[in-house]
Amino acid sequence: MPEDDRQLVARVRESDAEAFRLLFERYQPILFRSVVYTLQDADMSHDVVQETFVRVWNTRLSLQPNLSFLGLLFRISRNLVLDLAKHKAVQKRLEGDIPPELHPTGDDPAQSLHASMLEEKVAEVVRTKLPDKCREVFLLSRVEGMSNAEIGRHLGISVKTVENQITRGLRVLRRNLRSYL
Repeated sequence: MPEDDRQLVARVRESDAEAFRLLFERYQPILFRSVVYTLQDADMSHDVVQETFVRVWNTRLSLQPNLSFLGLLFRISRNLVLDLAKHKAVQKRLEGDIPPELHPTGDDPAQSLHASMLEEKVAEVVRTKLPDKCREVFLLSRVEGMSNAEIGRHLGISVKTVENQITRGLRVLRRNLRSYL
């Protein structure tokens, strides 16, 4: 007879990794379906579900076995999805301030010179003004074209951290490129 959630949660409070694994296997599919229904993005949904369980494990000492474990998972994941939506809105607003294409498409020498100067200034700002981790994330995103989830996996950081670093980089660029925009 399988253990009920209360027993498993009580074991997780005592740092029992096997009990945590059992809860993960029981609730991960349900939580994933709920999150993917909301986000309509499987990669992002996997990241949210993973972060949800990481947060449960990190706060395991405060778990209350008499409360619904699934309810806790839904609440954490909902908050992560809301945070993600807020962050994407800010990121989208800031991205609009940086020109998407630095290379000129026409034969206008003035436009070509301006684009070249802007490209040099962007490279200088990225090289000199961005902190190391921010620069690494920004370059992987904007130069290598990696998705936030790919960057997170590559660097071993959460997607939220990736998004925060990109937003930070865009803010620094915008502040330092005002005269060029």
